[in-house]
Amino acid sequence: MPGLRVLQLTSDWKWTGPAEPMLRLAEGQRARGHQVWLGCPTAPEGADRSVGSEAAEAGLRCSLELPRGRGVRPFADRSVVRALRELMDEHAIELVHTWHTRDHVLALRAAGRRTRSGRPAVVRSYRIAEQIPDRPWNRWLYGARTDGLLCVSPQTARANRLLRGGRPTRGVFGAVDVERFRPIAPNPESRRALGLAPEHRVVGIVARVQPHRRFDLLLEAARVQAERDPAFRLLVIGRGTRRRELAEQPAREMGLEERVLFAGYRREDYADVLRTMDVFTFLVPGSDGTCRALLEAAACGIPAVVSRLGALPEIVVDGKTGLLVADDPAALADAWQVLLDDTEKRQGFGAEARKRAETSFTPERLAEEVEVLYREALA
Repeated sequence: MPGLRVLQLTSDWKWTGPAEPMLRLAEGQRARGHQVWLGCPTAPEGADRSVGSEAAEAGLRCSLELPRGRGVRPFADRSVVRALRELMDEHAIELVHTWHTRDHVLALRAAGRRTRSGRPAVVRSYRIAEQIPDRPWNRWLYGARTDGLLCVSPQTARANRLLRGGRPTRGVFGAVDVERFRPIAPNPESRRALGLAPEHRVVGIVARVQPHRRFDLLLEAARVQAERDPAFRLLVIGRGTRRRELAEQPAREMGLEERVLFAGYRREDYADVLRTMDVFTFLVPGSDGTCRALLEAAACGIPAVVSRLGALPEIVVDGKTGLLVADDPAALADAWQVLLDDTEKRQGFGAEARKRAETSFTPERLAEEVEVLYREALA
């Protein structure tokens, strides 16, 4: 089957939320023989990481620089729409894949209505594992002019088919680098640097510290577990402007300052730090509904204990790759203890998690599944 000419378009310059899934998809598409272009804003001076810089490292250059900012600007964006249309014409783009509302609207304006002359199809990724609210704006945005909708899971796709009126809609799990996140023994130096002794048993989470991520529930469960397991440690990977208020100070007030370890934001050694965990836990998905950190943990062979929110119950196979629990501190701590106390079960769940990652969470699999949606959208 001939390769497609695809433009990946994002109006957010930041390396967060949907940014990495977009790049993983582009890598998988190029590996399958498709030609891929990228349109994105430039990063502000001094920015640490950005879509443009990470894409360049992966060998994908930004072909169209969008202005930074959010929102729909009918008049101010006319020049952007012209530039986007010129890029489409120059490279005979067949399909534009958008990731945010702003770039979605820009693509619709530049592509115009579908005609037999072969105008580009427009596909939108909806990165939250929820049903799109049935409102006039959403019916217009995700309706007849949008040729395909990509959701973060099969269940989310089923929930949004009614709004789409039968138009192409598909749910696909996210993707991670399963070679980078492979199951190998934790680096002893990484454990020591984090303050972990050989006897410590580690439950870990990777999440930006924000009010809606339920760090109150996490710390209450940690207190329950700490009272019965002297070797228990909770490892928190992630940053947040309110980390002191929402996590560090409450941990001290609970007497958990030696039991809860804050590793901050990690980059080069992230995979090594992730592998120090015996059990991964996740409570509330963030801006990336694919729950990328959970997929990375699975690729590392780490079993998970998660809530039933978002796509978590679809990603974790209860009783096989991890455990699903209620939003309750005691239930969460009990599930941790089940896996911490039973080495055979923990290792078995971890091995199954790795198998699932190798079959369901790879860039190649993502690109293959999305290609089906693209062909439906083009039809």
